[in-house]
Amino acid sequence: MPKKIGSVLVVGGGIGGLQAALDLAEADFKVYVMEKQPSIGGVMAQLDKTFPTNDCAMCTMAPRLVEVARHPNIELLTNTDLVSLDGEAGNFRVKLNRRTRYVDDTKCTGCGICSQHCPVEAFDEYNEGLDRRSAIFLSFPQAIPRVMTLDRNRCLGCGLCRNVCGTGAISYEMRDAVAELNVGAIIAAPGFEVFDPAVQPQYGYSRYPNVMTSIEFERALSASGPFGGLLQRPSDGRVPRKLAFIQCIGSREVERNWCSSVCCMYATKHSLIAMEHTEGLQCTIFYIDLRAFGKGFDAYYNRAKEAGVRYIRCKPSSIREVPESKNLKVRYQVETEAPLDEEFDMAVLSCGLKPSASSVDLGRKLDLNLNEFDFCATDTFTPLETGRGGIFVCGPFTEPKDIPETVMQASGAAVKAMSLLSSERGKLVTEKEFPPEIDVSGQAPRIGVFVCHCGTNIGGVVDVPSVAEYARTLPDVVYAEDNLYTCSTDSQERIKKTIREHNLNRIVVASCTPRTHEPLFQNTVREGGLNEYLFEMANIRDQCSWVHMHQHEPATEKSKDLVRMAVAKARMLEPLEKGTMPINREALVIGGGLAGMTAALDLAGQDFITHLIEKENDLGGNLRDIRYLMNGDNPSAQLGGLVKKVKENSNIRLYLGSKITRVEGSLGKYTTVVTKDGTEAEIHHGVVVVAIGGREYAPTEYLYGQEKGIVTQRELEDLIVDRQSEIKKLKAVVMIQCVGSRDEERPYCSRICCFTAIKNALKIKEVSPDTAVFVLYRDIR
Repeated sequence: MPKKIGSVLVVGGGIGGLQAALDLAEADFKVYVMEKQPSIGGVMAQLDKTFPTNDCAMCTMAPRLVEVARHPNIELLTNTDLVSLDGEAGNFRVKLNRRTRYVDDTKCTGCGICSQHCPVEAFDEYNEGLDRRSAIFLSFPQAIPRVMTLDRNRCLGCGLCRNVCGTGAISYEMRDAVAELNVGAIIAAPGFEVFDPAVQPQYGYSRYPNVMTSIEFERALSASGPFGGLLQRPSDGRVPRKLAFIQCIGSREVERNWCSSVCCMYATKHSLIAMEHTEGLQCTIFYIDLRAFGKGFDAYYNRAKEAGVRYIRCKPSSIREVPESKNLKVRYQVETEAPLDEEFDMAVLSCGLKPSASSVDLGRKLDLNLNEFDFCATDTFTPLETGRGGIFVCGPFTEPKDIPETVMQASGAAVKAMSLLSSERGKLVTEKEFPPEIDVSGQAPRIGVFVCHCGTNIGGVVDVPSVAEYARTLPDVVYAEDNLYTCSTDSQERIKKTIREHNLNRIVVASCTPRTHEPLFQNTVREGGLNEYLFEMANIRDQCSWVHMHQHEPATEKSKDLVRMAVAKARMLEPLEKGTMPINREALVIGGGLAGMTAALDLAGQDFITHLIEKENDLGGNLRDIRYLMNGDNPSAQLGGLVKKVKENSNIRLYLGSKITRVEGSLGKYTTVVTKDGTEAEIHHGVVVVAIGGREYAPTEYLYGQEKGIVTQRELEDLIVDRQSEIKKLKAVVMIQCVGSRDEERPYCSRICCFTAIKNALKIKEVSPDTAVFVLYRDIR
């Protein structure tokens, strides 16, 4: 058998690929991230905010970008295409084509002077063509790697950029280069493509300037976008008063018979953010079904309704422009009325997700099975495995999905690769080296303050230059400046350089939340030679520009107060030393259902002793009660095979019919006491995976428990399998959805109920074609 290689190729530099890369690198594997674009980040880099928390998407993404860029065990291969693949699981040979930028990345500093002198304009892809860029450009302000790219299709060859480049990085003679890698596993995370609505002329996209796609509207709303966060119409720059959002453009149609999963929620997000930007704005969302099934999504949807967002259940048939005003007439019809024509200032088409041409090409080069829609085909019980050993998949390449699911799948795919290559862990890694730590003992505080504009995310509300000027007047502050993006790689390098030039021994950053950015800045401070705990942060985004967005002067004064407090605290900071301690390398998994058994097997596959606790006497959890699946898979057979693997795995210690009575300790050193039949046993472990599952709600409404003809879906499933003769006698069956969900006590969607109802309805019709089946629902999710 060929020797295994302890490295992994991650194809795709979006949120899924980056999460997988970080997980693998932190687990001591060498990682190559291949991205066809000039920079990493994917669509996530274009987003304004994420839902349901309304966090700034770029602020959430930027630390991850920088962390990937400076991780010693991650190598970025941008502007790169996969050419061919040979070999087998554990030992692949990959051939890559590295397209030239016509810029030497070892010389380019990303200063942008070349771009300023370029006389050529082209559509800016990052801003969806709503803005212009030069022929030599940086994809976006926080782009990683911070290296310019020359678009030779637009370039005149005038030589101006080359003449002004102080490092001599630009060369028109550079050519593509072929590279070859040996890797042990591959994770395919090529992302998706947004449907082009121009092929549906009834909605006027590309003909009417005030009809935009969802991603264009995202850039229009963004503080770093072409309009600086000011909502305005493309046709005349006027602030709109009525917006229409039309759902399912390119989804749930004959040619594209799938739901794109994210559109309902991003239209809701766009409505709320737009209403924050423009007082008195009216937003209407035209939808087929409102699919808010993620964590916190239903509450977010209800919040939008309470804020005044109007939801109309229908799909409009057309949009026509009013020539005089450039307004738009949307034609639609609800069930009880004649067709209506309603006038709006702008319309946003919520475009669906589909596989890109490049991801389809990638699938074929990797010899993966693609389904009829060109998504990567996977099995129900192994959704991260492609069918070709050693190649795993995550994110929308398998089907449309949102950010949380993509991140979870990315971590899962990374674990699969770790299990395959566990014997090679740590053999190819490089330890990160820091400069010697500056001894600040006995020194008077010399504080540096860096205040962030975050585009207009902070700077559009807070007078950032005046905050920086105020910081210079504070005691012990010897240096203060404002930055456009303090979290970008060039600003990080500037902080390190400033520490050396001004002999700084304390650093204060006034920007966004420590929740996402504090580790990034602490790492930068340490790379600059200071102890990482000589750093303090002031959150002037969440606590000033966001909560006081319409009160510019008070927000600025509050920012000054926060900076003053941070500086006062920084004066008192002292270096701290991190200690080390041995950790217990065994794991505890609580719950023996499908999730628990899968987790236990993947941990055990990496040679970790894993303790699996199940309170019942049998493994399987809810999977034991599922009798059939819609796609024809036999859950019982799958369950039997999984249980057999668990019981036969020598690294898994199984505790059936057991309950946890006590848990003590902390990360790396836990002690759990388990009781079975009155006998206690102690388990010592370093980590815990909680996979305790859920249970079907026992109704107290609709006469359940009082009339024998009223059953739950799970009980109906047993009846269909075990008592088909009774099913055949039924004249009609009614199914009532959302019982015990989407109410005051449980304000969430339970996610599986619609699917289960449809599955059982079809099974009833299969057993008894003459039985009428009615499903009473609010939204089919």
